[in-house]
Amino acid sequence: MRPADFAVLSFGVLLNAFAQLGLKAATRVTGPLIVPGGGTLNRALELLTVPSLWFALSAYGLSVVVWLVGLSRVPVSQAYPMLSMGYVINIGLAWWLLGEVPNAQRVIGIAVIVVGVVLVARS
Repeated sequence: MRPADFAVLSFGVLLNAFAQLGLKAATRVTGPLIVPGGGTLNRALELLTVPSLWFALSAYGLSVVVWLVGLSRVPVSQAYPMLSMGYVINIGLAWWLLGEVPNAQRVIGIAVIVVGVVLVARS
């Protein structure tokens, strides 16, 4: 994979990871969406007022555009495994920004994913 193609795909993965973090940040403001007693609609409407939700949705939209650019240049069988790098980005940023501490089993699993992605990217 050419470095420019790797950069495009990596940017798409990064945007996707930021989208996930933005969604989580939004639901931390509102709390669980499914609530007993029929408050689900109110909670969903409240979620629509949270700025990080709109940041996340924008990041998703842009990530789709960037991903399309990447797919136009790289075989999907080579590009798709790159999405797994989102696990690495997400675990680090979730720990740093959201205080979610990963356990050893999760870190080992993600290390295995990284090795696989490196092997695919080099093929």
